[in-house]
Amino acid sequence: MEFSHKTVMLKETLDFLNINKDGVYLDGTAGGGGCSAEILARLSEEGQLICLDRDPDAFDTCVNRFKDYKQVKVQNVNFVCMKEIADKYKITGFDGIVLDLGVSSYQLDCAERGFSYNKDAPLDMRMSKSGRTAADLVNSLDKASLGHIIRSYGGEKYFERISRSIVNERSKGPILTTMQLAEIVKKSVPAAERREGNPARKTFQALRICVNSELDNLSEGLWQAFSLLNPKGRLAVITFHSLEDKIVKEAMAKWSQGCICPPDFPVCTCGKKPQAKVIAKSISPSDEEIQENPRSRSAKLRVCEKI
Repeated sequence: MEFSHKTVMLKETLDFLNINKDGVYLDGTAGGGGCSAEILARLSEEGQLICLDRDPDAFDTCVNRFKDYKQVKVQNVNFVCMKEIADKYKITGFDGIVLDLGVSSYQLDCAERGFSYNKDAPLDMRMSKSGRTAADLVNSLDKASLGHIIRSYGGEKYFERISRSIVNERSKGPILTTMQLAEIVKKSVPAAERREGNPARKTFQALRICVNSELDNLSEGLWQAFSLLNPKGRLAVITFHSLEDKIVKEAMAKWSQGCICPPDFPVCTCGKKPQAKVIAKSISPSDEEIQENPRSRSAKLRVCEKI
């Protein structure tokens, strides 16, 4: 199956990046190379583009797609390694960085990757295809730890019932497939919840976030990205759930904050100046895009510019 993923709000993202044809850009979540290709199309032969993705399938796709372009370098790493990669290529700063977060359409649709609760497959969920799997977590963590993950990363109000059921079921034999887990979740929630869509969605999201350390990586990656921006360089981030969006919103707000003196101070004594300005606040896909791509409905785009 070819790695394909349609970047949400692609036009808006490219417009906000305000690409300089001779600039240096980084796509930290290159996927199938869709956004990277559009950035490349706007670059001259003097421009540079670094494409990163932790997924080996995405890496192979991008290597093949951009093999004839000397401006492009592709690396099979998580975007938290962007400083290391910048040093490798002797890049001192980027004019634009884009991060399209979450799971890709390819990963969801490729059953054997184990991300989907609608397709039977090994319970995997690893974006990098390395490290511990979702099955490892489900079959080894105690009830309290499982409950914490499902509640904190999935916002699941029935986390206690679900974690209890998981522990009970695995005592009879290991939970190894996506459909096994989806059925356990389904049986753990009230019937009314089953009529509101697949009840496994939140639990699967929670396990995926944990398996891939998504929130920790995002926090670290954002600060690396901002530190690597040139003056007037822009950072564009697309999120797909409130936990991601909160981290991005708070980071951009912190960079954009100036004086932190108490409001009753007659003059500023802290000397703190804003490091950035917010260019786009919580942009959502158009109705037309949501109709064409229902998976885009929860997406939010935020963009800031380094001062």
